[in-house]
Amino acid sequence: MRNISVVISGSAAVGKTTLAHALAREFGFKLYNGGDILKEIARQQGYTISGNDWWDSNEAIGFMRERKKNSIFDRQVDEKLIKIAKKGNVIITSHTLPWLTTEQISFWLSASQRKRSERMSKRDKITLREALDIVKVRDRENKKIYKKIYGSEFGESLEVFDFMINTELLSLESLVYLCKEIIKKMKIQ
Repeated sequence: MRNISVVISGSAAVGKTTLAHALAREFGFKLYNGGDILKEIARQQGYTISGNDWWDSNEAIGFMRERKKNSIFDRQVDEKLIKIAKKGNVIITSHTLPWLTTEQISFWLSASQRKRSERMSKRDKITLREALDIVKVRDRENKKIYKKIYGSEFGESLEVFDFMINTELLSLESLVYLCKEIIKKMKIQ
């Protein structure tokens, strides 16, 4: 059995983190989240980080303004994740890693803005309208940021992914089962 790294990518509230946690438990892999690394960089820049929904806070909005002006933050995250992926036996959630290295098995998760907003509304206990507004902003801003930094069309150009899965079509249990089976088969090769 060879060491492998698994990268899960997709838009906001598509199920990346939930799937990543389940796969990390299943395989005993260490879990890394690109967003958490970016939050740590924000903390180093003097921002106050609190809670899982920090990205929707005023602090995060200020950091995002600074991030738009300075791509060094995203590049630092990606450099760190590339090194982590090379070690193997990790699960990583990242918006950009599949475009930057082929050291991993990569999954793209998709779902409509409506479905992702419903999930976010339930998860974060906010109205569906608030969640939809957040999802739309995150989608738009992520596309702008990654286009500017790497020239990639986030969510459009998917040929870099090994597997693309519509999470609207599967229960969480089915999604986890499917991805576990794929990884088991990939490890045997």
